[in-house]
Amino acid sequence: MRSTWTDLPTEVRDAVQAHTGEVTGIDPAPAGNHAEIAVTLHTATARTFIKAARKLGDQDGAEVWSLRNEAAINPHVTEFAPRLLWQAEAGGWLALGFEHVDGRHADFTPGSPDLEILAKTLQSLQTTPCPDEVRMRVERRWAPVAEDVTPMAGNALLHTDLNSDNLLITPDGQARVVDWAFAARGAAWVELGVLTPWLLKAGHTPAGAADWISQFTSWTAADPAHIDLFSQAFAARWAQHAARLAPEAWVTLHADLTRRWAEHRTGRPS
Repeated sequence: MRSTWTDLPTEVRDAVQAHTGEVTGIDPAPAGNHAEIAVTLHTATARTFIKAARKLGDQDGAEVWSLRNEAAINPHVTEFAPRLLWQAEAGGWLALGFEHVDGRHADFTPGSPDLEILAKTLQSLQTTPCPDEVRMRVERRWAPVAEDVTPMAGNALLHTDLNSDNLLITPDGQARVVDWAFAARGAAWVELGVLTPWLLKAGHTPAGAADWISQFTSWTAADPAHIDLFSQAFAARWAQHAARLAPEAWVTLHADLTRRWAEHRTGRPS
């Protein structure tokens, strides 16, 4: 569960307001789970979106690490992402301030015009050089459940979590991709593989999702056996997550969606 702006120590709020000015209003983010605080702050002159997480003693911990990762990558992806304006570290917390984007979450349902915007965004992303700051190797995510993850390796820039909440559509129809906490490098087709469950969640059938994804050269050029291997590893990893004691509902759903996709790919139960 996320904390709120008022839960932050005074020292941290003061450090943030040194950048923003006095906060006069707060709008909590309606979605996302990669930071303890995610809110839009209103001041007399502007709005700023902030994400913040607390350190674990002297160590960063996973959430602070993900914020540092996002901050390092941001200057290289401003074609897609809201610009990072400042960083503040105080009282055992790290806060990032981003330009505010007026926009709505994308609609991935079959037939939605937002799918064309998604496709254009992905086409651009897949031709963007991966900056040196992206050090996470995407294939390592599936090493615990697959004997060989080398087919997933590569040097393409991957967002890895391009769900509908992370694609904002502005009033003039532009796309802004948010939450780059887990950007990684790997084979370009993996981006499309991790997108597939989100298409299923939006109402696509496995066959329909496969047809939509077939417009991308990285996907059609990939060895089908490698994609099958990935789909099985993807499902196995989420089955592990769902097997935890009292998993969150969205984890159980994602495990089911990845299972459905793997069964469609391989023609046999996962």
